[in-house]
Amino acid sequence: MNKTFLFGILAGSILLASCGTGETPATEGTATDSTATAAAPATHHILADQSAVNWTGTMLGVKSHTGTLNFTDGHVTTAGGQLTGGKFTVDMRSYQMTDTNYAADGSAQGTRAMLMGHLMSPDFFAVDSFPTASFEITKVEGNTATGNLTVRGRTFPETVKDIVLTQDANGVSATGNLTFDRQKYGVSWSSPMKDMVLSNDIVLKVDLKAAPTATAQAQTAQPAVN
Repeated sequence: MNKTFLFGILAGSILLASCGTGETPATEGTATDSTATAAAPATHHILADQSAVNWTGTMLGVKSHTGTLNFTDGHVTTAGGQLTGGKFTVDMRSYQMTDTNYAADGSAQGTRAMLMGHLMSPDFFAVDSFPTASFEITKVEGNTATGNLTVRGRTFPETVKDIVLTQDANGVSATGNLTFDRQKYGVSWSSPMKDMVLSNDIVLKVDLKAAPTATAQAQTAQPAVN
C-alpha cells in the first residue's frame, strides 16, 4: 500500500510539472508576436497635393531665387517609427517661383517668366528632354539618408540630412535637406557677368506627407505566424 501511495504522488507531481512547463511557452510566444507586429515594416504613399520640394539657387553676392517642385508619386517605408527607405519622383515642369527678386513684368530682362523659361531650358534642367527627377534611398542612419539622385538623366549618390519624421494613424510627415552640385548633373550654365557668380549648389528642402497603403494596412492587420 505504501509503494502504491508513493507512486501516485510521484505521478501526480510529474503531471503538474508538465502542465506548468506547457503554459510558459504560450506566454512568451504572445509577447514575441506582439513585438514583431509593432516593428513590422509599413509602406506609405506620398500625398502629392500636400507635399513639395522647396529649392534655392543663389547668385553669389547678389540675390537668391526660391521656388517649389511637385511630386508625381513616391513612397516611404518605416519600421518601429523610424524611416527605413523610400523612392520619390518630381515633376520638373512644375516650377513655381516663391521669391520676389524679379524685374516688373514687361521689362526687357529679369522678369519672373524669363527666369522660369531659362530654368526649363537646356542651359539648366532641359525639362522637355528630362521631365522628371528622382531620388531613391539606399541607406538610413539616424536622421541621415543616403540615396541615388537622378537629374537630367544622370545619377549620383547624395545625402539627405536633418530628417525629421513624425508618424501617427493617418500616416507620416517628413522633412529633410539635400544640397547637390548642379555641374555634376549637366546643369552647367555659367553667368557671363564677372561680378555675378551662380553658385553650383542647389539647396533642396523636402517636405512630404504620406498615407499608409492598403497593402501596408493589410500586413499590419495580419496575425503573426507562430
